[in-house]
Amino acid sequence: MSKDSVVRNNIWKWLILALVGVISFYVCNPPSEKLRFGLDLKGGTSFTLGVDKEKLAESIIAANPSVTNTEGGVEAEIDAMLNRSGCDDMIVSVIRRRVDAMGTNEPVIQGMKDHRLLVQLPGADEKTRKEAKASLQNAAYLEFRLTHPRNDQLVEKLLSKDVAPEGYRKGGSGYVRITDPKDPKNWATVSKQPGYAARLAAFELPDPRYVFMLEAVGGGVYRPNFVARVTTPKVTGGDLVSAAVERDPTSGQISIGFRLNAEGGTKFATLTRNYKAHGRMNNSDRGRQLAIILDDQLISAPVIQSEIGSSGQITGHFTAAEAQKLANELNAGALPAPMKILAETSVAPTVGEDAIAAAKWAAGVGFTLVAIFMFIYYWRSGLVADIALFLDIALLPTALVICANVLGVFAHDPSMGGGGSMQLPVLTMPGIAGLVLSLGMAVDANVLVFERIREEFIAGRAAGEAIRNGYGRAFTAIFDSNLTTIITGIILFVVGTGPVRGFAITLTAGVVISMYTAVVVTRLVFDHCVDPNRTKPFKMLQVFKRPKFDFMRLTKYTVGGSFAFIALGLVIFAIRFVNNKADVLSVDLTGGTSIVYSLKDDARPSVADIRSAIKDFDNAAVIQYQVGVGSTTLLLKTGETAETAKGKALEGRDVGAHVTKILREKFPEADFNAASVDEVGSIVGKDLVTSGRNAVLFSLVAILLYVGFRFNFGFGLGALAALAHDALISLVIFSLCGRQVSLIVITGVLTIIGYSVNDTVVVFDRIRELLRHDKKLSFYELCNAAVNACLSRTVITSVTTLFAVLALFAFGDGSIFDFALIMLIGIIAGTCSSIFIATPIMYWWYRGKRPEFEVEAKA
Repeated sequence: MSKDSVVRNNIWKWLILALVGVISFYVCNPPSEKLRFGLDLKGGTSFTLGVDKEKLAESIIAANPSVTNTEGGVEAEIDAMLNRSGCDDMIVSVIRRRVDAMGTNEPVIQGMKDHRLLVQLPGADEKTRKEAKASLQNAAYLEFRLTHPRNDQLVEKLLSKDVAPEGYRKGGSGYVRITDPKDPKNWATVSKQPGYAARLAAFELPDPRYVFMLEAVGGGVYRPNFVARVTTPKVTGGDLVSAAVERDPTSGQISIGFRLNAEGGTKFATLTRNYKAHGRMNNSDRGRQLAIILDDQLISAPVIQSEIGSSGQITGHFTAAEAQKLANELNAGALPAPMKILAETSVAPTVGEDAIAAAKWAAGVGFTLVAIFMFIYYWRSGLVADIALFLDIALLPTALVICANVLGVFAHDPSMGGGGSMQLPVLTMPGIAGLVLSLGMAVDANVLVFERIREEFIAGRAAGEAIRNGYGRAFTAIFDSNLTTIITGIILFVVGTGPVRGFAITLTAGVVISMYTAVVVTRLVFDHCVDPNRTKPFKMLQVFKRPKFDFMRLTKYTVGGSFAFIALGLVIFAIRFVNNKADVLSVDLTGGTSIVYSLKDDARPSVADIRSAIKDFDNAAVIQYQVGVGSTTLLLKTGETAETAKGKALEGRDVGAHVTKILREKFPEADFNAASVDEVGSIVGKDLVTSGRNAVLFSLVAILLYVGFRFNFGFGLGALAALAHDALISLVIFSLCGRQVSLIVITGVLTIIGYSVNDTVVVFDRIRELLRHDKKLSFYELCNAAVNACLSRTVITSVTTLFAVLALFAFGDGSIFDFALIMLIGIIAGTCSSIFIATPIMYWWYRGKRPEFEVEAKA
């Protein structure tokens, strides 16, 4: 095919490239509206929540008035409820699901002592804060209870009387609230008085087994109902599987469809079967009314028309927005107790402006170093790779939106975009660090292609054929290595939550866009600019000219030595953890001590200066300024507590006093005064720990299955061993450096897993190719030949990635320094493991004999 015909056939590819560019521009502009930043970069709003014991007491008394006569009374009931096992964990889990359902950008949720909770929402505007306050304080406890058998007659009799409950007056077909602020009996005033809920529940009761409730029927009118205190069988929100907003296509009425689990469906079927018209417990021609109650508020009381199984509808007078909010709260689950907001403040970014500026410098320096290296090493071909590198950044927004929508099909997460929207996912500091790192990894596919083109020129082929064969033979390695990373990203998104999902989108989008630019865009440039009849090879440097190192001879020492070192490191880690977990894990993972300081506005030290002052005590502390009404405070969270600090030789083991002493000595002009010192829990709840662990385990299994399917089981086993080696040895060496494992370090480990499998699959692809085409070499010689053939690519990719990591290392501070350190260790480990761990384990699995899967490939 002539060059002109190739260029004409590529027109549609150029048009697609232009379209992707336009989409990227659209989804990013204006940046102030389109870019969403996490709490670490933008700051936001902080809420301190506590159990509303007054409301809880009222609901207990309303449900069981006789409790006041028992020993300990209501207080004993409250203590028993709050102190039962798992109560605090349940509160954190429910709040997290509610905040995620709001589409909030990677919030911080952390338990504190005395059943309190810290919730921080990034960049929350007034509307978001208002919605959050309402959602955080609702218990969302759903119940289905019967009304009185003679409910209609009792209600009519009540409305015939000249009486009304407190805060209401007669009006319409029921009662309306008194809203005149001058009237001392107005609803807003009396509803806040102690005991109001209990008095309202006891209003004009015909039978002590029932309570008085009001149902909003529209137009500001509330119709009374008498609802049973207890209904058997008991059906609650605990039996709920899912809830979703539905709209009647005929009437347009909005309702909430719900689905119960098997046990709940059985109970609901029994309940409705017994109390429908002429049911086993109802001899009337009319079914009983079933009250639907949420947080002690009557939503509606429809008549039971027939038996209902595991699915049903909640109807009422609510808007689409109100129905969606209610559905979200039901899906999140019920809080074990009502919560109230104790404090609300604005918070500054956790990393500080200096760290954000450093990350920008690191991105610029990393990009420049990689671009210069590629140009020097591959000359004009390197310039093509640099164009692809620039496009990786320019087109990444489109990839992020596409990946968010595709991954959202498996598990929709409003905070991550998706759902058919053009919204970008949240950008956090780990995300920026990951993007800087992706600059180094993005050229990997280009290196594979260029090295293949070099081989084609050596074989005496012209430029057109060399380019065509180079892309063709590199494609299987590019496809397999990147697809394993994409599979990892999908599983991390589906099984994980919160930060794990954010990382999964960034990882997947980076891989997708780099594959597109490396395989499609660079090929377009070559087709357009290179004469296909050219016979002179492209100018390229070559570090290793036909290397023939005997790597396999060293493997029995490298495998045993590596895993022995890992075992020893894990023992040391375990001993340090037992002695003081704050020595090895950050406050993100363990909880610790929260100290709030009040200081002078004109003498506030920077976050970086404070972190430097206390680094010898805790190098992974969370430091954050908070702006309240008329005052500014500093929140400092350290992993140390009075219990763990026993090895720190602190005076009286008082963490707050010790940290305050350090800060006062370093910054005397700031006049640090500790306003409060509290012990706090981990921001990683048990639900996040479980989902994160499952995500990693499923990813490893998926990699084993995929590599085993594409190659053979022994290859999958080698890849899995290399992944485990890289993750564990990185954590061990990182910990031995005296650093604490934090959330961003775990993000780094996930990145290492993606990087490592990419490198290993490239080596395995070359082994597979040699097995198919070279029947003379022994398996030992073939493995050596494959590793030597990939050596240039392995070293070059490692060097470019190291450029980006070293830029982070040089300019980063605090958590970014930790990310750079774990990545530096992981890249070196990943480079070595594909040669010295994955390949020999695969070789030993086959006991040194050539596997026969290549015969199946020909069939």
